[in-house]
Amino acid sequence: MNYVLAFDQGTTSSRSIVFDRDGSVISRVQKELVQILPKPGWVEHDPLAIWHDQLQTACDSLTSASLTAVDISAIGITNQRETTIIWDRLTGEPIYNAIVWQDRRTAEFCDGIRSDHADTIRTKTGLEVDAYFSASKIVWLLNNVPDARSKAESGQLAFGTVDTWLVWKLTCGKVHITDFSNASRTMLFNINTLKWDAELLDIFSIPYMLLPAVVPSSEIYGETELSNEIKGIKITGIAGDQQAALFGQTCFGNGDVKNTYGTGCFMLQNVGTEPAVSKNRLLSTVGWKIGDETIYALEGSVFIGGAVIQWLRDSLEIIESATDVELLAASVNDNGGVYFVPAFAGLGTPYWDQAARGIIVGLTRGAGKAHIARAALESIAFQTAELLTAMNADSHQSVKELRVDGGASRNDLLLQFQADILQIPVVRSKVTETTALGAAYLAGLASGFWPSKKELASHWQIDKIFTPRMSANLAAELMTRWHSAVQRSLDWAK
Repeated sequence: MNYVLAFDQGTTSSRSIVFDRDGSVISRVQKELVQILPKPGWVEHDPLAIWHDQLQTACDSLTSASLTAVDISAIGITNQRETTIIWDRLTGEPIYNAIVWQDRRTAEFCDGIRSDHADTIRTKTGLEVDAYFSASKIVWLLNNVPDARSKAESGQLAFGTVDTWLVWKLTCGKVHITDFSNASRTMLFNINTLKWDAELLDIFSIPYMLLPAVVPSSEIYGETELSNEIKGIKITGIAGDQQAALFGQTCFGNGDVKNTYGTGCFMLQNVGTEPAVSKNRLLSTVGWKIGDETIYALEGSVFIGGAVIQWLRDSLEIIESATDVELLAASVNDNGGVYFVPAFAGLGTPYWDQAARGIIVGLTRGAGKAHIARAALESIAFQTAELLTAMNADSHQSVKELRVDGGASRNDLLLQFQADILQIPVVRSKVTETTALGAAYLAGLASGFWPSKKELASHWQIDKIFTPRMSANLAAELMTRWHSAVQRSLDWAK
């Protein structure tokens, strides 16, 4: 058994990647996930499509590498977090589509919860009260799907984030679990006691029997019960996508930081074995739990990162594929005074404003699609800079370099601008699939495929370092203009 298989179920695609002992990619298969948008602000996925796509990519990844199940030591799972699925334990059928983390249908409900319980929820969970997290999505499903609440109270229904759903399907309903990292994103899990919290369940009126058991991020949970190419493989690692990326970047030391450029952008800092309290509206979350050791992280969340590039492709239709954006943006010397705040799902850190909306400002007759494309790319870097500012303030130190990964990190123009705005080096790892790699590492540690985190750290390699070329004064000036654009976005709903 010379390989580990990672499931990387994300917001826009399902991927399966086979890694060897050096942490190198042997095969990769990906399938784009259909986005269901029933109403403005609503975002859904078909849970069965998630399952079928993930299963198909897994089988195809083995076939493409001429491997079979006996070659695979273990399966590690990483997933889009907070996305909420409820299904019938007897039939295995979802009661409704998955409500995606970007979905804003419960924003008004969360406003009411925030007014009464914000401090309690923040103290217990490390989270801001927001529609982003799972709790309000569960409430919506229980209150809006016929008979859902009565079935939940009788124990007939099961809730899970995407990791839970995939493990349930892989084991044919034998295992109903989530790991500590995913549990900490539900707004129902106490990160101090490391248990589902009775008071939080009471606040949201959610039955305890709906919830999965919470398990370490690296452990043998069971094995696949399917009669296909992946039958009989042990499932031994689970982590939410951003915590998995932190692990995959081998940020094992207190103070280590990474930023992932995916559908959203998420910056995490390893803060050690005690949860940190943020004064700058960062989230405190569980990084991972291995054995008896729990590692915590501070997190800054940008809701729309690489997704803005999809919007340029699918809604504006100014590019044919996501990879075209770099060439288009590079065809102009700068943004021409155009700033794009992609608040399609409100704004996350440090604003946490559910009512903010996307806005493009600074348009003139001379502005064209290239300026809009450049402004879209730059918006990713500006939002990331705000995360790092908050993180530096909370940690009372300045991050010296930023490790980056994720699909959009392949864009050199973006990363050069990121280094310019941050005024520190931006370091892209050789393996940009660090989310999947983190899941593989967690699985491989539990299965004995890798002996220790020390060995994992020796695998990490630099692909390219981007150093600042812009003056500090110009970077500060551009950030000031960005903040002016953000203020217009925040004022839009007022």
